[in-house]
Amino acid sequence: MSTPLNEPVLLRHDDGCIAILTLNRPHAMNALSGELIDALQAEFDRLAVDRTIRCVIIEAKGRAFSTGHDLREVAASRDYAFHHDLLTRCSRMMLSIQRLPQPVIAKVQAMATAAGCQLVAACDLAVASSEATFATSGITNGLFCGTPSVPVGRNVGKKRALDMLFTGQCIEAFVNKKPKPDWKGR
Repeated sequence: MSTPLNEPVLLRHDDGCIAILTLNRPHAMNALSGELIDALQAEFDRLAVDRTIRCVIIEAKGRAFSTGHDLREVAASRDYAFHHDLLTRCSRMMLSIQRLPQPVIAKVQAMATAAGCQLVAACDLAVASSEATFATSGITNGLFCGTPSVPVGRNVGKKRALDMLFTGQCIEAFVNKKPKPDWKGR
């Protein structure tokens, strides 16, 4: 599923008193670019004062909810000030979710990794499809980001969060699925 690059990175549709925000970068697995972070922040700022909206849903187009920060954008600059600014804006955006007067629900249809997993964890509730997986996978790229640890730890527990952070392994949305065979096919 491809989206033309000139389309907005974030779509908003109001259904009565529900605001639906759709991450719209399916070509980039809905990676959180600076542009998408800013678009989310702008919507959260508008929603914070909008008394007609009673609930916010965050969903995504494509085969990923969000794979976290846009690593192409991050790797394109070696400037400390650029990285510091990007992470500061992202942290502000995540905290804005918790400050909204409306409940925020993540509607997760597929993988949510790294800052994408943090985005889900920052929401008040999450509804996930049977295809959804969650991971704090930075460690598999030689990166360790402790930022998701607080919201993820609050949602899955400290020990499970640390396991996710230290190993980068995915967890599935539904734990009551039939177990997959281990590597030996048992």
